[in-house]
Amino acid sequence: MSGAQVGRSRPGWAMVVYGVVAALVVGWALTASVRSAHSGEDLRSTLTLIAPAGAGGGWDTFTREQQAAMRSNGIVNNATVVNIPGAGGTIGLGKFSTMEGEATNLLTTGTVMTGAIALNESPVTFDDVRPIARVSEEYDIIVVPADSPYRTIDELIADWQQDPAAFPFTGGSAGGLDHLIVADLALEVGIDPADITYIPQSGGGEAIQVVNSGGAEAAVSGYTEFASQIEAGNMRGLAIVSPERVEGIDLPTLIEQGYDVAMTNWRGYLAPAGITDEQFAELEAILTETAESAEWQDAMDRNLWTDVFLTGPELEQFLEEDTAQIEALVQELGL
Repeated sequence: MSGAQVGRSRPGWAMVVYGVVAALVVGWALTASVRSAHSGEDLRSTLTLIAPAGAGGGWDTFTREQQAAMRSNGIVNNATVVNIPGAGGTIGLGKFSTMEGEATNLLTTGTVMTGAIALNESPVTFDDVRPIARVSEEYDIIVVPADSPYRTIDELIADWQQDPAAFPFTGGSAGGLDHLIVADLALEVGIDPADITYIPQSGGGEAIQVVNSGGAEAAVSGYTEFASQIEAGNMRGLAIVSPERVEGIDLPTLIEQGYDVAMTNWRGYLAPAGITDEQFAELEAILTETAESAEWQDAMDRNLWTDVFLTGPELEQFLEEDTAQIEALVQELGL
């Protein structure tokens, strides 16, 4: 996406992105996956995991860690990952909704996609697919380049308040968790969310490039996307956007610094519409076994993710509540 200011929703923009990106990116990327889906192969023989974002970001990392756990345990013999970036995951969701009955494909989803559906007025929603599992969650952090003059969140906010439009933030896709955090923090400190400048990216790698090159004053995304940069001394963390401090992450929360903002970033999977109940149950079993594997537990420890595995009616209730909360926030913020 471009670095244009993002304020209020622009449905026309979303539809243009939907058509152009889908035509250029999606067609070739999923050819092998679709052929596999029609080949009649057992679900434990081949499975395509679709990450609806670019390489290097949170969704991509999550999906590839799942792939590794499936392979190393023999849960799925040939688990492959395909990236379909764009529009907060709704490009991938749009393509996935056309794969009706093709059970050898799963789409990674989460908070970011929920927000993008609401912000972009996506023509495709969770109603067009079958939510199958919530797997893990993590929290965002706010970072600045190591040479930034801002050493505390108070200092950053003080300058932001002076001229919000001239103080760009960057992070994940428009309407996603990163964007909502910036908008909610703006509201908390008396800035009209319509006045913020937010530069959306398709993954954490791109956000790092933007903020380190001086294209943004600060970046917001998951801790794991910035951890190596912080450890290398290239970035400085100012706050974690969690209700309380997270073990293993030496950052104060926004709340303890006087700003009542806290959000969680969950990730999970969607299954295609039109698959049989038997196929759905087998996919659920695959994801359950993967979540219980030692390799996945190690991945969660390494990435400082939290286990929130959920399926069935409880998942449906969670999605209804999460969607309602995010839609209300998008409306309240005027995005």
